[in-house]
Amino acid sequence: MADSEPTTTHHLSVPPGITHDEFDELFPSITQFHTYSAGPGKCSSLLTKRIDAPQDIVWSIVRRFDKPQTYKHFIRSCAVEGGSRMEVGCTRQVNVISGLPADTSTERLDVLDDERRVTGFSIIGGEHRLRNYRSVTTVHGFNRDGRIWTVVLESYVVDVPEGNTAEDTRLFADTVVKLNLKKLASVTERLARDDHGNRS
Repeated sequence: MADSEPTTTHHLSVPPGITHDEFDELFPSITQFHTYSAGPGKCSSLLTKRIDAPQDIVWSIVRRFDKPQTYKHFIRSCAVEGGSRMEVGCTRQVNVISGLPADTSTERLDVLDDERRVTGFSIIGGEHRLRNYRSVTTVHGFNRDGRIWTVVLESYVVDVPEGNTAEDTRLFADTVVKLNLKKLASVTERLARDDHGNRS
């Protein structure tokens, strides 16, 4: 991280969607994984989603770099270059549904850590408006008083397109991420209910 560039301040305040207690527990991960250099011409955001499903189920979906369409809206198809092996540095070609200001996206897997449940990717090509987009997602399990749930943190940094404001760019990207996290909750909570039913 360049010393001359300011860094994001996501770790300084509780983001919407989680409690102060959850934030205190998540603080080290936010500081480590969700902090970016964000100088002029860039914007960044941190979004959260609480999911009523065990972290293993949520992570099993989030980690699939080859199948983002399982929970990400607006993706028509996805193909990992050179086959289905998922490792850092591999790339995927994503085709976007019509009606969006995008057609294709070439994305590189930057991190996939099953132990710490961290994954992230960068957009390195394609026809879209998100230039130099880089994203990190972390999955965190909670178990208190017999209740199990998961908090997903997803952050990004992206260039602000010429002629746009940082607020407009953040609003667009936030909207997409929020919709994806909402669908992730729906998919994984259904899987958790099915799994519980199968074990009953």
